[in-house]
Amino acid sequence: MLCLTRQEPLRLATPNPQPGRKRLRHLVIGSPGGVRGAINHLHLVQYAERLEWSRQVTIPESGILITPEQGEVFSHLLRHRQVS
Repeated sequence: MLCLTRQEPLRLATPNPQPGRKRLRHLVIGSPGGVRGAINHLHLVQYAERLEWSRQVTIPESGILITPEQGEVFSHLLRHRQVS
């Protein structure tokens, strides 16, 4: 007998914002090298320290589930980089 289990999507944590501050979540999704490159670039332009980012997480076949808070919005930017 073949038994298949349903894999749940990855759920991203939504920590409470600090008092007096609004939360802004950044997601960088791509190849491991591409994600590292984007993080390094944001560090070089002094936007975010490399150590502030989570470790890289492999996206499961079931995908990612992002749970927004009431009133949050979403914007998406897709860029293509030259592979070297």
